[in-house]
Amino acid sequence: MSLAETLNASRIAFLGTGSMGLLMAGRLCAAGHALQVWNRTTGKAAPLTALGATLHDRADAAVRDADIVVGMLENGVVVEDVLFAQGVAAAMKPGAVFIDMASIKPREARDHAARLGALGIAHLDAPVSGGTGGAEHGSLVIMVGGKPAEFERALPLFQVFGRATHVGPHGAGQLTKLANQMIVGITIGAVAEALLFTTKGGADMAKVKDAITGGFADSRILQVHGQRMVDRNFAPHARLSIQLKDMRNALATAQEIGFDAPITALFEQLYAQGAEHGLGDLDHSGLFVELASSNGMR
Repeated sequence: MSLAETLNASRIAFLGTGSMGLLMAGRLCAAGHALQVWNRTTGKAAPLTALGATLHDRADAAVRDADIVVGMLENGVVVEDVLFAQGVAAAMKPGAVFIDMASIKPREARDHAARLGALGIAHLDAPVSGGTGGAEHGSLVIMVGGKPAEFERALPLFQVFGRATHVGPHGAGQLTKLANQMIVGITIGAVAEALLFTTKGGADMAKVKDAITGGFADSRILQVHGQRMVDRNFAPHARLSIQLKDMRNALATAQEIGFDAPITALFEQLYAQGAEHGLGDLDHSGLFVELASSNGMR
C-alpha cells in the first residue's frame, strides 16, 4: 500500500478549529477524508459538518480509534491540557500518531513526545507558517520534528496543507518555527521603521516601497506587510499578540540553551509596548502603528 493509500485508509481526528484549524480541517474534508472533529467552542467547528465531518463535544471521543490525530490548539498549556487532562492521550490507541501543529515551546514538544511515547503513541511537532491564506490555499510551510519514519508516514497528510520539511528530532520543528518568527517579527519592525523614516523626511511611502523593490532590501515582508503599512490595513492575518507570544517563547528557549538574542529581545519590548497600547488584535504588521505613535505620526 502506498503512503497516500495508507492515509486514505486512516481514521483522522482534528482538534482545534480556530481561524487556521478550520481552514486546514476543511482541506482534509475536501480531500475526501471522513474527519472526526472537536473544538472547545463547538459552534466554531460546526461548518465542517456540511463538508462531511463528524463533530464531537469531547476531545477524547473524537480521537477514539483514530490512526492520526492533528492538533491545532492555542499554545503549549492548552495542548498539554487537551492531551493529558481531557483524556486524549488515554483515549488514543497504541500505534497512533499525534501531530501537533500548534506553535509551542520546544521543551514542551519534547515533554509531550516522551509522555506519549510511554503510551505507545508517536508524536510529531509540526508548526506552520503562511497564515490563513496559506491554510486556505494549501501553501503552508510546515517544519517537522520527530522520527524520520513517522514523518514519512504523515507526509501525504502534510501535502494536503502545503510543503513539509523534516528538520530534526522532537522539538526541532518548534525550534525552527521560533527562528521563522524571529525573522518575521524583526523584519516587520525593520520595514515599518524604514518606511516611517522616509515618510517623516518627506518622501512618499508607497513610492519608496516601489523604489527598493528588486534590490537587496526586497523581501516578502516588504511586499506583503509593507503594502499593508502603505494601505494602513491592519486587519489580522496573524495577530500582534501571537507575534509577541512567539518572541517570548524564542527568548525563553534562548535562555534555556544559553544563547544571547539581543535583537529578538529588543523587538519583544516593541511588540509588548504595542500590546500594552491596545494593538494586540491588529495584524503583526500593526507594529507600524506603535512606531508611528512613538514618533508623533498618524
